[in-house]
Amino acid sequence: MRLATYDFGDGIGPARIDGDHVIDLRALGPAMADILPLSADIIGRHAGPSIRLDRHRLLAPVPEPGMFLGVGLNYRDHAREIGRPLPARPALFAKLRGSVAPPFGRILRAAGVTTLDYEGELGVVVGRRCYRPVDEAEAACAIAGYVVVNDVSVRERINPDQVSLGKSAPGHGPFGPWITTADAIADPHALRLRTWVNGELRQDSSTANLHHRIPALVHLIASAVVLMPGDVIATGSPGGSGVGLSPPRYLDPGDRVAVEIDELGRIEHVIVDEDDIPVPTGPAPVFDERAPPPPP
Repeated sequence: MRLATYDFGDGIGPARIDGDHVIDLRALGPAMADILPLSADIIGRHAGPSIRLDRHRLLAPVPEPGMFLGVGLNYRDHAREIGRPLPARPALFAKLRGSVAPPFGRILRAAGVTTLDYEGELGVVVGRRCYRPVDEAEAACAIAGYVVVNDVSVRERINPDQVSLGKSAPGHGPFGPWITTADAIADPHALRLRTWVNGELRQDSSTANLHHRIPALVHLIASAVVLMPGDVIATGSPGGSGVGLSPPRYLDPGDRVAVEIDELGRIEHVIVDEDDIPVPTGPAPVFDERAPPPPP
């Protein structure tokens, strides 16, 4: 089953994607966090209004996750290409709320930034409250499903003391295009992950190369903090990101970036100068730039 947050025109809310149609789930709850704890039978049987899918009306499946966490240096091939050892314990950081963005549209590069980078990743979406699970099996039961993430990074802002500052600019956390529920994925550690820049394949790996595997990550995080429905964990990026190439190859305005994971779908964005797009305002803005990329 595929679950999305959709702009219906008369409001925004949760939806089920059936082929090329969108089934309105707002009668079951106003937001994705209300839908995820429901049984698959309830969600799957709900016969709400149906409209034709327009991908540019898709928002981030969870537009305002309580937590959006990332894992650094979690692929063997990425560690090899940058010449660093794999960490004994997961290296965790937060992508702050204002970084959340839809699965299609634009990614902003701020004035003066020269090291904007892409990182295709498998994202895990939590489906129920999870705190201090007794083992990894119990932690895995809290997983609602999986999404495609581009962990956009500003390399020049990242150092060991300030990782989140380089990961959390407006719109630098796009994910989607929908949540593919866990029961639809036979093995989340056997999915091919690919990233293209302007049609050139840059990342081509498999989640089989994850160092710290998904149940272990959820177990570790939930041993310390309360995970709630809608929380997102980006599990790390394989080799081939711009920083790992020789010489490094970063993103410029006009570049088009696509990330695809088998069985989960594809997200796609074009890079634009931040000065060309107004940044959202408010105490906790959620970036919402859904204008379609220009034609190639």
